[in-house]
Amino acid sequence: MSNKYYEFFCPVKVIAGKAALEHIPYELTGMGAKRPMIVTDKGVRAAGLLEPVVSACEESGLEIISIYDDVPPDSSTSVVKDIAGIYRNEKCDSLIAIGGGSAIDTAKAVNILVSEGGDDIAKYSGAGVIKKPLKPFLVVPTTAGTGSEVTSVAVITDTKKSVKLPFSSSFLLPNAAVIDPRMTLTLPPHITAATAMDAMTHATEAFTCMAKNPLSDAYATAAIKKISHSLLTVMDNPKDAEGRLELAQASTMAGIAFSNSMVGLVHALGHATGAICHLPHGLCMSLYLPYVLEYNLETIREPLGELLLYLDGPEVYAATPSNRRAEASISSLRKLRDELHKRCKLPRTLKETGSVTEDQLETIAEVALDDGSIMFNPKEVLLEDAREVLKRAWA
Repeated sequence: MSNKYYEFFCPVKVIAGKAALEHIPYELTGMGAKRPMIVTDKGVRAAGLLEPVVSACEESGLEIISIYDDVPPDSSTSVVKDIAGIYRNEKCDSLIAIGGGSAIDTAKAVNILVSEGGDDIAKYSGAGVIKKPLKPFLVVPTTAGTGSEVTSVAVITDTKKSVKLPFSSSFLLPNAAVIDPRMTLTLPPHITAATAMDAMTHATEAFTCMAKNPLSDAYATAAIKKISHSLLTVMDNPKDAEGRLELAQASTMAGIAFSNSMVGLVHALGHATGAICHLPHGLCMSLYLPYVLEYNLETIREPLGELLLYLDGPEVYAATPSNRRAEASISSLRKLRDELHKRCKLPRTLKETGSVTEDQLETIAEVALDDGSIMFNPKEVLLEDAREVLKRAWA
């Protein structure tokens, strides 16, 4: 599992902690930006999350020129085109994405259009198409899960063709990620749970998949420790600002880890299930994680066993025989999912979702095999293997 050669890249400045939002004007003016546009969604605006950002800018004499708050949960090429048009008409010069994965991906795509020109975002789809830096761009995540604030990818739906367009370039990386606990205090319990498990999956797959390396390992294990220590505390006390910050930092760390070491079968199955059954990504990650780890077990026994230290702490790790630690790690993740199910009914099986039918499993398996993530899974996956994992995850 050790790579003789690897690359690690994360040039995103992270601004984190209490009053992080108040640093936004300083960052923008430092890049020569004077006319920022906010890209967000209705839920974020209704929760009052834009107010501290707008206030911080106004107090520094920086006017927010335009606020687009109609990003849908599954953003599309037409939305990107509309926002780019407003950006140009209002003569904006920078972007602030405030929201979850959809708002951030949308802003990334808007940045391509307003920087490169044109109205057809599809022509920039793929890897390495963008050749030069884009406009100043800050990201303020409002969920602690996707890690999109530190990844160089975006996915936008082409509704006319019913396909998801992937975009990948180091130039898509934001100039800065602003991690402020105020932005996640209002997250409902089920979204808190699902997004934290999304980050947990990013970190676990980063640590156990084929492109793992010493630097991504450090970020992944730190993320797992923070989530293990803070998630249930935050579930029981949603206004715990310190715990919220820990989860938000874990999400960013997991994002840095997996964008450098890739992910595997959990993501391949999750992407397929999301596309076919329209289940939220974080829920899919939480659901499939233990079943995929069991499938990969003999290939990843050593690194998976190491994770017990970060999941359950040094005492449990020391008391567990080394040849049982990998199984104990899976057991620990199952217990965490059971606790989340008790608190917010986060589904643990496909049947519990109520949105997946047994006759859809074959299609999910076929689509998963075509997903790019599967290339980095530590164990080869054939159609029959994917079917078997899905059967185990069914009930």
